[in-house]
Amino acid sequence: MSPEPTPRQEIAERMIEISAGTIFLRDEGTKVTWKVEVGAFLLASHPVTRELYRAVRGEGDGEVPGSPAGPRTPVTEVSWREAVRFCNLLSEAAGLEPCYSMGDDRDGRDVVCDWEAGGYRLPSEAEWEYACRAGTSGVRYGELDEIAWYGGNSGGEVHDVATRAPNAWGLHDMIGNVWEWCWDLYDPGVYGPYRVFRGGGAYDLPRGCRASCRRKSHPTFRVDDLGFRLARSR
Repeated sequence: MSPEPTPRQEIAERMIEISAGTIFLRDEGTKVTWKVEVGAFLLASHPVTRELYRAVRGEGDGEVPGSPAGPRTPVTEVSWREAVRFCNLLSEAAGLEPCYSMGDDRDGRDVVCDWEAGGYRLPSEAEWEYACRAGTSGVRYGELDEIAWYGGNSGGEVHDVATRAPNAWGLHDMIGNVWEWCWDLYDPGVYGPYRVFRGGGAYDLPRGCRASCRRKSHPTFRVDDLGFRLARSR
């Protein structure tokens, strides 16, 4: 009998190939729509779990968020800056070239992404929505109760990853369970360093659990229904 894969091996094995394509993003506040060409990339089939986060950060690391939630639930209480740092640590542990260089700026203005590097990174907002939709054009890629843990069925708690139906490309929890940090600035001219997060969470009403729903916060923001998912460039 072969041994169970470690959390690091599992995430590497469950990166899904996403082919290149086009996505139209829309901001509902400004009513602006824009077209983005998305190159081929890899995306994890589910958000980063607590067990993977702890395996990479280490048992004694004070940065690992404490929670009574189980090891297979998405890690939460992780800021955008901490998610970026995690991507670099996992890349180094896997022998891959890290994507990010960063300093101590709490606004994250000094974080630079090398999109040609082979390591792990956050998806861009366009990559995220393109992968979420998986070729569909509706509000979401399936019936909400079947694909998502949200305010109507979660019982007020985050659930284990990959326990709702995936989209057509094999991606779980793109809608519901936890919101997910993306790379992008939301609107720097209005909101400064605020970064985008997507997807809806376990406490949200259906309106928050749509493929197009955009939210934002400061790169140091942490909350109990916000996590992240790993991407890699091709």
